[in-house]
Amino acid sequence: MKTNIGINEKNTLAVATALAKLLADESILLTKTRNAHWNVEGPDFHSMHLFFESQYNALDETVDKVAERIRALGHYAPATLKEFLELTSLTEKRSNKNSSESFLKDLVGDHEAIIIQLRENADAFANKYKDSGTSDFITGLMEEHEKMAWMLRAHLK
Repeated sequence: MKTNIGINEKNTLAVATALAKLLADESILLTKTRNAHWNVEGPDFHSMHLFFESQYNALDETVDKVAERIRALGHYAPATLKEFLELTSLTEKRSNKNSSESFLKDLVGDHEAIIIQLRENADAFANKYKDSGTSDFITGLMEEHEKMAWMLRAHLK
């Protein structure tokens, strides 16, 4: 059945396409955060292991919410690693150190990149594409990423 939510198909496609890129970025960030959780070493191992776990659990929920938002707009969410790597603006590259500081720096940069992307899309979704719901949705995601980035930066002080 065709989606009829008061937004034309051209606009829902544009929003879903932008959300697909966000989904790819969120999935890459989730993987990088799990990598930090699994591979962190050093005297702060236990506390950082638990910290990274809390972050990847939050990101796992975000990935699901973004994919479901794409589906609510009547489009299909990308769901393969190949698609994510083609769509992402993030890089899998990281430093070769498994210290908490190294992981923290890598992850805070990725969160900040996503925050900028979300901020740029919020107005376009509401005004250009007439999709206030998705604009509101990504504003909430932006706030979540801002908090996560703050927590990462706080460990670097």
